Amino acid sequence: MTTDTPLPEDAAGAAAEPTAAELNPEIKIAELEGRLAEMSDAYLRAKAEVENVRRRADEDISKARKFAVEGFAEAMLPIMDSLEAAIATPNASVETVLEGVHATRRQLSAALERNKVVEINPGQGAKFDPHQHQAISVVPAPTQDANTVVTVLQKGFLIADRVLRPALVTVSAPK
Repeated sequence: MTTDTPLPEDAAGAAAEPTAAELNPEIKIAELEGRLAEMSDAYLRAKAEVENVRRRADEDISKARKFAVEGFAEAMLPIMDSLEAAIATPNASVETVLEGVHATRRQLSAALERNKVVEINPGQGAKFDPHQHQAISVVPAPTQDANTVVTVLQKGFLIADRVLRPALVTVSAPK
């Protein structure tokens, strides 16, 4: 009985022949160096691609910040035109000017709404919301519950559900 381990056999059942790389270590080293060169090249190409993607993303972010206000500015141009037209007619009657002011305000409101800027205008008796309202003063109001809006001094505004400016209000005092 022998203690030698059997040689692996190929599909035909014969003993597998050793390859040239197994017989000559210099050939194996050359193969590994070639493989290393391929992997190094692939790594450098992938690294360059990542840098290109990062650079393009930075440029896109920069352009988005730079031109983010473009749509809003376009919505404001007709309002500017209306104001300039009002200035161009200095002899207009008070009624005509007031009518023009109302029309310009409607234009402004529509432009703000198109750009997701919404008024915060709580009605009298509305519950005070510290997230959307800023209490300027507390006044006694026997006919209202505590912490309710008595008067709105200045409207507030939301932009995409974020408070741009809180509404300035007076609030009823606790009884």
